[in-house]
Amino acid sequence: MLPIPASELNGSGTLGPYWTFYHAVVAEQLKRWLPDQPGLLLDLSGGRGRWPAQAAGAGHHVIEVVDFRRSAAGALRDSSSRIRKVRADDLDFLPDASIDAVVAEERALSLELMAESTIEDVVRVLKPGGRLLACVDSLVLGMAIMAEQNYWAHLCQTGTGEVMLVPWPDGSITRCFTSVQLRELLVDAGLEVEWIRPRTVLSPSTVDHVLAADTRALNWLVRTELEAHPDDDDTVGIHLVASARRPA
Repeated sequence: MLPIPASELNGSGTLGPYWTFYHAVVAEQLKRWLPDQPGLLLDLSGGRGRWPAQAAGAGHHVIEVVDFRRSAAGALRDSSSRIRKVRADDLDFLPDASIDAVVAEERALSLELMAESTIEDVVRVLKPGGRLLACVDSLVLGMAIMAEQNYWAHLCQTGTGEVMLVPWPDGSITRCFTSVQLRELLVDAGLEVEWIRPRTVLSPSTVDHVLAADTRALNWLVRTELEAHPDDDDTVGIHLVASARRPA
């Protein structure tokens, strides 16, 4: 059994010390990843994240696609002078090579089961030299969710290189990736992979223990997380995060 319920593993449950730490890691990673010069950024996180506001605060203009591929087309009222919210089923509303950077946080590519189609759209709208930051569910998470539901026969088939679609207890389905599968997805679409790594390797129990001893240790934990773990290690961590670039 998992130490915490499946509903907690994707961040949708009660926000505890671990998720405070997790979101601090994401914010710092995005801060380090964002282009130095202000540009036009496309956010495909489905309106579930706080990353558009962070990018806008850093001087970028942001097109935030809300409920990507799941809502009727149309523009929403801007929440910021630098943020434009759009509902769309695809990226046809954007010209070729018009975007400086794309962020697909909040497991957007795992929620979109045909991620290949999404990545093709991303490559088309990225300018040469433009970059993508994407977060997906890992194989570790998928195996844990299936074990929690006693899907032992399905677990025997993992690691075969096939696409892994995982049913969640709430009836939803997500697509989980190994680092090899995520790299293939990006490379096959024409992107150059800069790095792939677990979003976090520190366990919830470790984070809870450290923060319980000293709440001021959060920044130290975040620095440790971002500087300690190796690339392409998908044996730990519930999510993988990747950075890729469209060739110039």
